[in-house]
Amino acid sequence: MQNLTLTWQSAGGTAVVLYGGAYAAAKARRAGLSALLREAGTLLALFALWQLVGRLSVMGTEHALDRARWIHRTELAVGLPDEASLQDAVTPYPVLVRFANYYYASMHFAVMLGVLAWVFFRHRERYAWVRNTVVITTAVCLLVQFIPVAPPRMLPQNGFVDVAAQYGQSVYGGAVGGMVVADQLSAMPSVHVAWCVLAAVAVVRVSPSPFRWVMVLHPVLTVAVVVVTANHFWADGIVAVVILLLAYAAQAFAARLGGRTPAVAEALPRSGAERVEPVGSVEPAEGPGNEPERVKDGSRQVT
Repeated sequence: MQNLTLTWQSAGGTAVVLYGGAYAAAKARRAGLSALLREAGTLLALFALWQLVGRLSVMGTEHALDRARWIHRTELAVGLPDEASLQDAVTPYPVLVRFANYYYASMHFAVMLGVLAWVFFRHRERYAWVRNTVVITTAVCLLVQFIPVAPPRMLPQNGFVDVAAQYGQSVYGGAVGGMVVADQLSAMPSVHVAWCVLAAVAVVRVSPSPFRWVMVLHPVLTVAVVVVTANHFWADGIVAVVILLLAYAAQAFAARLGGRTPAVAEALPRSGAERVEPVGSVEPAEGPGNEPERVKDGSRQVT
């Protein structure tokens, strides 16, 4: 399968161009176009960062396989189903395997982009919430991915098969020096799982349609696909969902803090005695028995 994914250089360059277009549109007082270009640039910048982090490492790549083996052992010890046995149940059916490979390679980014575009154009008032969730979740996932962890498909001794390579559908480049490629060692956590759950939650929360629950099929399919293709462990998805929940909690907490100040201000007592008139703004009308107070230079002078 040809890899149609943008490199981090091309994604980053395109993001810069889009930001430039957003600035030019803002100068031309095209607010809608400027917002669209800015948001598209932000998404591509995030994607470029994701690609770049996959090529970097804080702790080195030599222990990535050891960490993957430890995750697999721990999952089995706590009673989670063995991903290898689930993969074995599907591999006899080439049509399902090919479908899983295609879904893994294309749908995560396409669906997320489609959901963001739909919210932006149809439910603009909810867009910031969805966009901020994407940014926070992806950023935290990227930080965790600085610790390289190999995907299960790189553990044939544990019973896993790289079905994408087997069917010629792998989107990854060739190995360097007979070893694994660095940008494949970002299995923990699974951004695929984080994004698919995020997209489903966004549609269910934002859309008024009774058919919105169909979107729940996307995370169900994605979780099945990442397991069948041996690209992720259960733990990769679990950690991704925890990060997503923390992103929701952080936004809810920030919104509560932001809404507290106006509420306090509205609760303050306001009586006539507390009303402050601007200095120099009022002069009472003159009349019998009513000596006016003239205001001059911020001080009161009685004439």
